[in-house]
Order: sequence, then C-alpha cells, then structure tokens
Amino acid sequence: MHRLVGARQHYAWGSRSAIPQLVGEPPSDEPLAELWFGAHPAGPTRLASGESLQEHLAAAPEERLGSDVLAVFGPRLPYLVKVIAPASPLSLQVHPSREQAREGFAREEARGVAPDAPHRSYPDDNHKPEMLYALEPFEALAGFRAARRAVELLRDLDTVLARELVADLRSDLGGAGVRAAFTRLLDPATRPGADAIAETVEACAARLAAGRSPSVRSDRIVAQLAEAFPGDVGAVASLLMNPVSLRPGEVLFVPAGGVHCYLSGLAVEVMASSDNVLRAALTRKHVDTEAVLDTVDCVAAPPVRIGPEHVGDHVEVFYAPVDDFELAVATPPPGEPVALPGRGPRIVFALDGRVRVAHGDDALELERGGAAFVEASGAPVVVDGEGRAAQVTVP
Repeated sequence: MHRLVGARQHYAWGSRSAIPQLVGEPPSDEPLAELWFGAHPAGPTRLASGESLQEHLAAAPEERLGSDVLAVFGPRLPYLVKVIAPASPLSLQVHPSREQAREGFAREEARGVAPDAPHRSYPDDNHKPEMLYALEPFEALAGFRAARRAVELLRDLDTVLARELVADLRSDLGGAGVRAAFTRLLDPATRPGADAIAETVEACAARLAAGRSPSVRSDRIVAQLAEAFPGDVGAVASLLMNPVSLRPGEVLFVPAGGVHCYLSGLAVEVMASSDNVLRAALTRKHVDTEAVLDTVDCVAAPPVRIGPEHVGDHVEVFYAPVDDFELAVATPPPGEPVALPGRGPRIVFALDGRVRVAHGDDALELERGGAAFVEASGAPVVVDGEGRAAQVTVP
C-alpha cells in the first residue's frame, strides 16, 4: 500500500479554493481545476518515494495489477481518479468509444502530430466513459433533451436562429431532428455568427426578465455561458441539452458519445484512463467539430444517474456499465471497521474526516483529500475512523 501525491492541473476554469480547502491548504494563487490520481502520462501521480505510479506498475505489472487486469487491459491501470472543481463552465465536449479512439489516435500518429500539440484531439487510444460523484452541489449539462421540449424552449424566441433551429427539430422529432439542429450550430458551413448568437441570448434574457420563461433554469444557464464565453455558440446549444443538478453523494454517468458540460461544484470523477476530449464549444482550446459530430450520440435521453447498491450496512457501490472501473463508498461507524469489496488494483480516497486504511499487514491514515494505491491481491481493504472513504477498483 502506497500513499499517493496527486498531480495538480491548473486549468483556467478551476476554483482557487475548492481543492485546496479539501486537502487542508490555503487558497491557490491560480485556478486549481483538477487533482489526478492514476497512471496516465498527462498527469503522473507520484508515490511518497518520488517514483511515479506509472513507473511503479511498469516494474512488476502482474504482481501489482493482477493477472486478470493484465490479460484484459495490458500493463496499465485501467482507470483514472480525479477531484474536479469547476468555478466556471468547462468546454462543451464528448469522448470517443474505444474503436473511435484507436482510429483517431492512429490517424494523428500517422500524420506526425506531436503528443502534446495543442491541436491534437486523441492523445491516447482509449475510450473515456466517466462517472462523477458529487462532494458538493454540482451543476452540469448532460445529453440531449427530447426534440419537443427543445422546441418549447425555442419557439417563442423571435430570432432567425431560433426559427431555424425549431425547423430543424420539427423535421424529425427524434434523433435526426436533434442532430440537424446541433449540426447547424457547430458546422462551419452553417455555424451562426456572434450577432445571431447574441440576439438569441438577449431574447432569452428578455423573457426571463419579463417573467415568461418556459424554463427559468435553462435561460439562466444560457446567460451564464454567454457571460463566460461571449458570442460562443455553446450558450444556444445548451437549450438542446438536459440540465443536471447533483446533491452530495449523487452520481452521474457519461458514456462515450454523451455530450456534456460541467458548470460548477466539487466532485470525484472516475473514468477510463484516457485524456481524449473532443471539444465543440465554450473553450479557448482546440475545437474539433468534425470529430464531435462523428462521435456524438444525438438520441434524446435523460441523464444517466447511477444509484448505489448496498454491500452490508455501511458500503455503497456504484456499478458503471463499463469494465474499467467501479466505485465504492464506505461510512464506517465509530469503532467498527468496514471491508470494501474488490481484489484488483485499488485507489482509496478519503472523502472527509480521517480514515485508517488497512490491507493485510499494511495500514496508513488518510486525512480528507488524501489517497493511497493498493496493489492487487485477494485481501480486502478495511477502513475505519471518523469519516468516509471512496475506493475505485476494476470490477
């Protein structure tokens, strides 16, 4: 068992205080968006010895990952754990499937695109489904609304762009209509200009102020996105999407192809070990419209919320519909150790309080925000103390 030092990512949309407060530090001088625990080369987590987790696993993959994981995923940790703290909206984005990631990665490799090039869309060849466990109230957009509901939000906006989108949606009140509207907004051949976007944003603000909004929440999101990214098409695209509010302890799952945008909050994010992000809007980074439209799933569906299954009285397990990871959360009663399920390579994270983590003859204490890596074995991880612990492992 090894204590981990997370890799810090200072993206512009991050909070200066949320992650520092979680780990017991003063606010950061610059935005601190994410804290990574895993073995992805874009954010190498380190052991207390200074060795990276990636190097540690590579030295003895079968012993440390387990033969089952090695047979399915090769000599790499299948998942990546992040603490994510958006203070302003992230990019409107999708993630590829395994097949799409392999094809995209091979294509960019063949073109000689540098691994760290700012215009690279596929830095690795893996898919990136992800599950988000809210630590504080968390706001997001995820997936597309039903076309009929999107029409209700757009039809009273007296702008050319709104009328065009309504016509697209009504052409097929299913996935084809949603795709037509979303494509109109993104495709360089039809993408509206800043004036058309501003006109529609102003129309949303006017009906909100007049008390006649069909969705106060949605019009407020439009205003929030337009303020963060003036003239960006993502503000209008949000009217096609489902707003999501998570309370602490609730979970959102985003599958490959699921369009999404995180707005604010603090959460633990668990995903396949990948950094493949295909951006559509609401960003100053590289936008790959063609890849987004090839990848995005335009079938309208409610956001995928995963409820916990209880293992014993004090452990909740969130089973994602993928083979790369699962999440368990333990709340041990005072003086009563609790065993967590799993036998593969595990990352244990202290959500709050102080917890003692034991595995065989090894034990260590984790303060809130601390993490440890547990090598594969048949022995369970046992936690006790005054707090909660999350464990990520391979199913």
